[in-house]
Amino acid sequence: SFQAAKSQVGLDQHQVRRWDSWHRFTTLALAALAVLAICAADIADQDHADNGLIKLTVNEIRRLINACIIHPISDLAHRLHWSGWRRRHQARARRAHYTRRLNLELQP
Repeated sequence: SFQAAKSQVGLDQHQVRRWDSWHRFTTLALAALAVLAICAADIADQDHADNGLIKLTVNEIRRLINACIIHPISDLAHRLHWSGWRRRHQARARRAHYTRRLNLELQP
């Protein structure tokens, strides 16, 4: 989807001067989004255990790649711990949201 490409890989951040440069930039941005989507789908197929975390999303994979490869930092363990905490928090919020919606639907 173009909205995901715009928000995740910056598809809309190119200033067009020539068709060639637009074509190259668009191709690279969509290839990057495809790699992120393939990684997310591959991880979703492998992860069947309910460990209290949401599945890795394209957004989370992009953040982890950014933290681990593009901007390596000395506190990498902190970044990975933070990612796990955030995914755990999102899973709790999702469960609470579904429980609340179910309770509202069951009320007379």
